[in-house]
Amino acid sequence: MPAWDDEEGYASSSMESGEGNGSASSITTAPPARSEQSQSPMPMQQDLTRSPESSDLGFRLPRMIPVLTSSFLRPFSKFIGQQRSDVQTYHVEVELKYVDMAQSSLCGYLKIEGKPPSSPYPAGSTQLTSSSTTGLTEKHPSISTYFDGEIIGPKYTFQTRHPTWGATDKTDMQHWARFAAWRQLGKQARKPDFHYKNFTQRENIFMRWKESFLVPDHRVREIQGASFEGFYYICFNQISGDISGIYFHAKSEKFQQLELKHVDDRGCFPAIEFR
Repeated sequence: MPAWDDEEGYASSSMESGEGNGSASSITTAPPARSEQSQSPMPMQQDLTRSPESSDLGFRLPRMIPVLTSSFLRPFSKFIGQQRSDVQTYHVEVELKYVDMAQSSLCGYLKIEGKPPSSPYPAGSTQLTSSSTTGLTEKHPSISTYFDGEIIGPKYTFQTRHPTWGATDKTDMQHWARFAAWRQLGKQARKPDFHYKNFTQRENIFMRWKESFLVPDHRVREIQGASFEGFYYICFNQISGDISGIYFHAKSEKFQQLELKHVDDRGCFPAIEFR
């Protein structure tokens, strides 16, 4: 039988011949040539939930896995409640469409109307007062807007930094100070270079929601008797799912309060993946 010599790297074998002079002859055989393919290491098995996948277009595409820190702050979550001013109370519904905690951003739709819908409120929600018996305006009983959200954290500070929004540093501090959770941050939150670190692990998340355009007609820029040019200062509680907000617009009534509660969906929501 051939014997492999680990040190020499080849196999040798001895055969006894019964023919001729009867002497033994030694036959040395070289190891079989190995192809370049066999010399390359075997590829490691990829975890398809974490590693890039090949596409039909000939290049590799990363598979995005969303990371959500709250069962409430996620796509398709719905919230219902009211926005109050000194003279009026409005019914408000919010539906989140996209949440990206890594980029500190989200977006969704906000619907506001003067008269609540005929459907009953979910358990635990606050009923509207009798002052809310008329439409939002004479011609528009309700309006729906698309909004973008900035989550306060490593990317965005408590200072708005958007001149077109009309808010100064003083305006920011006056509005943030109305949230009890923000006041606990103390003087540090007032510093321009302060960053709300590890915001995903905190009980309260602070945001700004900026209404961008009307839905479904984005070409409408203004509505007489109503404004969607302002934005909301938001405090979101990750434990209860409650949202508190204050609306700001230079030409609107000051410190209009927004109070929303999460609509229970038993933790079920649709998920779509494009591959």
